[in-house]
Amino acid sequence: MVVFLLVLVVVLALLGAVHWYVWRRLVRDVTAPGGLPRRLGTAAVVVLPLLSLAALVSSRAGAPFPVQQAVAWPGFLWLAVLLYLVLALLVGEAVRPLLLARTRRRAAEPVAVSVPAEAAPAEAVPAEAVSASGAGDVSRRLFVARAVGGSAAAVALGTVGYGTYGVLRGPRVKRVTVPLAKIPRAAHGYRIAVVSDIHLGPILGRAHTQRIVDTINSAQPDLIAVVGDLVDGTVENLGPAAEPLARLRARHGSFFVTGNHEYFSGADAWVDHVRELGLHPLRNARVEVPAGFDLAGVDDVAGESEGHGPDFVRALGDRDRARAAVLLAHQPIVVHDAVRHGVDLQLSGHTHGGQLWPGNHLAELANPTVAGLERYGDTQLYVSRGAGAWGPPVRVGAPSDITIVELASKQA
Repeated sequence: MVVFLLVLVVVLALLGAVHWYVWRRLVRDVTAPGGLPRRLGTAAVVVLPLLSLAALVSSRAGAPFPVQQAVAWPGFLWLAVLLYLVLALLVGEAVRPLLLARTRRRAAEPVAVSVPAEAAPAEAVPAEAVSASGAGDVSRRLFVARAVGGSAAAVALGTVGYGTYGVLRGPRVKRVTVPLAKIPRAAHGYRIAVVSDIHLGPILGRAHTQRIVDTINSAQPDLIAVVGDLVDGTVENLGPAAEPLARLRARHGSFFVTGNHEYFSGADAWVDHVRELGLHPLRNARVEVPAGFDLAGVDDVAGESEGHGPDFVRALGDRDRARAAVLLAHQPIVVHDAVRHGVDLQLSGHTHGGQLWPGNHLAELANPTVAGLERYGDTQLYVSRGAGAWGPPVRVGAPSDITIVELASKQA
């Protein structure tokens, strides 16, 4: 408890310092004291982080779903805007001295003026002109502050706007061919639609699900794998948003494994609900696919606190290792267990590809693979960037995707 409080104090102090910096550069430095723009800017810098805090805690606090929806859009979007505002302003700190020096040089350049012969001698210049240089320096600083602040705001808003459009537009189809030595010739070209991290919640709802279902069905896969983090909320609030999943179509069915966010939202209830929608949950279980390989799925590691963590022995222990095994596991970190149990291909999500650059560099610290296909011993691991977004409905440098994994037989 003490450690949690210390971390909380550090986080709040950091957020306070970041917002003070933003207020200083975008409000204090560019507005007149006491004016309406300064009052409005100051109010925004106070209200927006409070909305962000409300967006983060409202679901866990059990707030009514309409309240969660009301605070989610402004609260989460502000977090994304804040990230890119700070990054742009930090770049501006390097540019600011150069702009000031340039404006001073231009102001100091002599200007040719035609002076009448009867003009007064130079020493007769009015005394008020002496203060002009000081006033000019103040106006130059204000000009540079507004130029840097305005540019930073434009960059941040443009980046977040484009990233939001990418999420709301829906994921695009990505195609990956994976050769597997044990796949029989008859399974050559077998297509698995991999979709992860849909994150239905107070922002992404039924329309988002329908876009995903339409995209998957248009690809006509042989099998569909939903590899966790379907929801951020309860069945009561989000059941209607998930209903389009009942219209998923694949000749060998649709399968589901839990992600860590299911355990924040009532995993057992969601497993029952997706089963009602026609998906087949694989909870540390395995099925034989008619194409000639085994499909296994394990619960997410977040379920260990509830006694529902991954059980590789139960899912894979007694299988025929002469057959290829494809494993559905939400988090890439279990790939080393997959290697030990002879898995040929693991399909995962969880990382979002970093979601918001430079978040991909942080994701690399916690995951063996952030996105794409890599090999670990005799096991290949494919990590999808996901079809939705957690928190801010924004993606920068990590576009959402639904991946069609096409299995290739080396016997073909």
